[in-house]
Amino acid sequence: MSEIEIRPFAAPDIDGVFSVILPIQRDEFGFAITADDQPDLQVIPDFYQSGKGQFWVAELDGVIVGTIGLKDIGNNRAALRKMFVAAPVRGPRYGVAARLLDTLFTHAKAHGILEIFLGTTDRFLAAHRFYEKNGFTEIKRGDLPRSFPLMAVDNKFYRREV
Repeated sequence: MSEIEIRPFAAPDIDGVFSVILPIQRDEFGFAITADDQPDLQVIPDFYQSGKGQFWVAELDGVIVGTIGLKDIGNNRAALRKMFVAAPVRGPRYGVAARLLDTLFTHAKAHGILEIFLGTTDRFLAAHRFYEKNGFTEIKRGDLPRSFPLMAVDNKFYRREV
């Protein structure tokens, strides 16, 4: 079996990032969303790879199969965003989601992040179970920091101490 590599995003990865994220958003979950609707992905270095943030990709045989972003929102807090894993590599066989999240937690701890927040949609049921299994607890929208970058589709929110 080939090895999954988790590494920081680099500019040549942008097409691969969209090739993972857009089909999941549109085909699996029926969101009418385009690349242009996600300006954060047009400027990953500026949006994610600044302050204490970072953006990682999971790669298998030269193809990007997963993504995760950590957005620095100030006060040693961060937002987890854009966690997507391509369907063929989901689950325990490859462990892509777990490895992406472990990479994010290791980075957050090393950079003094104390709390991580995330927003998701109520449609992503498997994601809810995954986040809860990994120490996230559901919170109300009103409990988010004011600096949290809300997405229009988000209606379920989580918090985890690092």
